[in-house]
Amino acid sequence: MPATPAWPPKSAPRLFVSGPLSLGARLSIEGGQAHYLSRVMRAASGDAVVLCDDATGEWAARVIEAGKREVLVELEALLRPREQVPDFTLCAALLKKDRFDLILEKACELGVRRIQPVLTRRCVADKLNLERARAVLVEAAEQCARTALPEIAQPVKLGDLLTGWDGARTLFFADENGGDNAARAFAAHSGPAGLLTGPEGGFDEAERAAVRALQQSRAITLGPRILRGETAALAATALWMGTCGDW
Repeated sequence: MPATPAWPPKSAPRLFVSGPLSLGARLSIEGGQAHYLSRVMRAASGDAVVLCDDATGEWAARVIEAGKREVLVELEALLRPREQVPDFTLCAALLKKDRFDLILEKACELGVRRIQPVLTRRCVADKLNLERARAVLVEAAEQCARTALPEIAQPVKLGDLLTGWDGARTLFFADENGGDNAARAFAAHSGPAGLLTGPEGGFDEAERAAVRALQQSRAITLGPRILRGETAALAATALWMGTCGDW
């Protein structure tokens, strides 16, 4: 006998929706997501859709009706509960839009729990469209099969970040002037952590001194080469996840 096809198939479209979701519930999907399902993915009655709500987890749903502006689905099975992600906050200096979009997208894929944009004296950008940033994170989470969306905070000035820093959280400071070997520093660490990376022009001396003066900070080096802001943020995040994260 031929094998029964897996359901839902791996090719099923995956979307984040407002929740909470529950077994047997019917959900009306509208707007851009409905257009994506009906027009782009050509979803029809009986087809599978995978839904996440950033609360209960990942669900298999079946299309009941598919229209141009509305797609009605019914929840049939909980596939996975919402994942537990490491307590890691990426404090990345705000960069130009396309470069910060890259940080958002890849930090989501890497498993970051929270992203805190930081304003420093040499930041070229000084504003962040939070709605757009959340959309970038949602799209990345849908692509990489995350069930927990990263938090994204309003940009904060470096001084305010340091003043309000959680006393129980280590802040690893990617200092282009040098510090402890990042891999060894991460390996020796346990507990919640944050990572601070700089803007296009780096930190100035007053900022560097202020960060190093924070009791919870630990300066690290990411090697002998000068890295762009987005490269430093993502390389250090990957190293932390591989050393003491969920990899």
